[in-house]
Amino acid sequence: MSTENKKGGISVEAEHIFPIIKKWLYSDKEIFLREIVSNAVDAETKLKRLVSLGEIRDISVADLSVTVALDKELGTVTVTDNGIGMTAEEVEKYICSIALSGALDFIKEYEGEGSDGKNGIIGHFGLGFYSAFMVADKVEVFTKSYKDAPAVYWVCDSNGSYEMSEGEREERGTEIVMHIGDEGKEYLDENVLRGILVKYCSFLPVPVFFEGGCECDHHHHDGDCDCGHDHGEEHECECKKPINDTSPLWQKAANDCTEEEYTEFYRKVFSDWREPLLTVHINADYPLNFKGILFFPRRENEFENTEGQIKLYYNQMFVADNIREVIPEHLLMLRGVLDCPELPLNVSRSYLQNNAYVKKIAAHITKKVADKLVYMKENRREKYESIWQDIKAFAEYSCMCDPKFMDRAGDAMLLPLCGGGFKTLDEYLESAKEKHENTVYYAGDEQIQAQYISMYRKQGIEVALLDRFVDTQYIQLLEQKKGDIKFVRVDADVAGALKAEGENKQASEALTKLFCEESGNEKLKLRLENLMDGSVPAVLTVSEESRRMDDMMRMYATINGGEARPSFTEEILCLNVSNGLAKALADKEEYTDTDRLVARQLYALAALSQRRPDAKALESFLADSYELLNRITEK
Repeated sequence: MSTENKKGGISVEAEHIFPIIKKWLYSDKEIFLREIVSNAVDAETKLKRLVSLGEIRDISVADLSVTVALDKELGTVTVTDNGIGMTAEEVEKYICSIALSGALDFIKEYEGEGSDGKNGIIGHFGLGFYSAFMVADKVEVFTKSYKDAPAVYWVCDSNGSYEMSEGEREERGTEIVMHIGDEGKEYLDENVLRGILVKYCSFLPVPVFFEGGCECDHHHHDGDCDCGHDHGEEHECECKKPINDTSPLWQKAANDCTEEEYTEFYRKVFSDWREPLLTVHINADYPLNFKGILFFPRRENEFENTEGQIKLYYNQMFVADNIREVIPEHLLMLRGVLDCPELPLNVSRSYLQNNAYVKKIAAHITKKVADKLVYMKENRREKYESIWQDIKAFAEYSCMCDPKFMDRAGDAMLLPLCGGGFKTLDEYLESAKEKHENTVYYAGDEQIQAQYISMYRKQGIEVALLDRFVDTQYIQLLEQKKGDIKFVRVDADVAGALKAEGENKQASEALTKLFCEESGNEKLKLRLENLMDGSVPAVLTVSEESRRMDDMMRMYATINGGEARPSFTEEILCLNVSNGLAKALADKEEYTDTDRLVARQLYALAALSQRRPDAKALESFLADSYELLNRITEK
């Protein structure tokens, strides 16, 4: 038997597709209301577009709106618009043919003519419309086109069987009545519907009203309408007020927004009573074409959860919560809203992860955040310094993750100074040229290393405060990038600026042996120094390189759940011969028991000013202190 070559299209029967729609079209059934309302706003947007292009001249668009009404007795949810409406031919084409998008035809014909990107089509009739059948057993459509054509009535049950006839609707627009079935009973609750509308429709460009079963005339009442007010209380019915703000803040120019408006918007969207630290307003033009507002959230302490939240919108219609894919990983602590009309309304995470447009959005966000830091440093320095400690870790981490961020924002990074104040790296190095060129002295703990800091201050040397682990990683990046600068912790070496003139004597073998024995560290090195500050008898130093390596090994051990490894850093005890006690001990050739006790105390005091003691070291130090006091008293 011969077979003829045939060509054709795969057809889908309604009885086959409807069960899939009801169960699998969307993972969350509440999306049905978003889809139907977005179609209604789509109809309003089309009408506005035609009026703006002069295609329609005798219709006012001032009163365009969408109404969502709940009737618990009838078990219906109705969405009504006064937009473009449909003719019988359009109903046949866009409603009766599943997944055929009316928006596509409309965009081809009109969207390219003088479009400024502000009137894009939100949704479309097609599968979005049929999401109603996820919760409804029957859907009725009453529609009348703006054209001179009869109204149309269309009704379809959950099996896909529909009837279409001439309708009786007199007003332009479309009314969709969804008869809620058993699987959607939860959506006959006024609070549930209002919550869905607030979630998805709070910023739609057309006023959206919700009538939650209230039988009123939309004016002031004395308690007769079902709005939650006490009987006899005069009020304005809630269904008179739109549930949305048609001009959200991100649609405005940044210069037209105030700090108070940003704070109010932030509190409303993220339910956080605190003011945001920093606001980044984005209005990207072609080819990216997206808008948004990003916030650095305020934290009470560094242990508070730093996970951010990005809400994605499509032409002011809410799409998804906490979309991480459109934000660079190093900026995931940000909160904000992004309106991206170039993305599809029903976007998937897999789509976002592999989309080139999304990658460009992320890159642009990185640029805008970096530029904001630079702007704040150069134009609002006092405000910038007041929030720097809260954003410092995020900014440093971003520099380490993204070289482009570092290139743009590197000059805006601040160094906190011990005792207060901030300087950029360039400002610090400029002021340090005469005493310690290309060297930054810093402390890791302002309290424990207070003695070292005091010694440096007395000589006019500023000490930066880098007290977080990310600081250690960041300064290594700076050293690699700059090449000729060095960060040195105050306990890493005795700076030349701290030393007095004159030659230093070599420590005797007996003195070295004394301190090795009394410190319990046989590898301890002893050095005699002539310091300007004669009040300090001894300081303990550990080389910068070996200490950084030791800190890193301890961190890895902690992260991996292992025990902290013993320290392999080499300690140097600098005995200050400008101090009378230290000099007297250094000049001796033989040592008494009291001398040995003094040596132990000098080492312990030097160690206390360099690091936190463990329990055994503290116990020994206290015992020696009491013994030394007893000997002084006995004399």
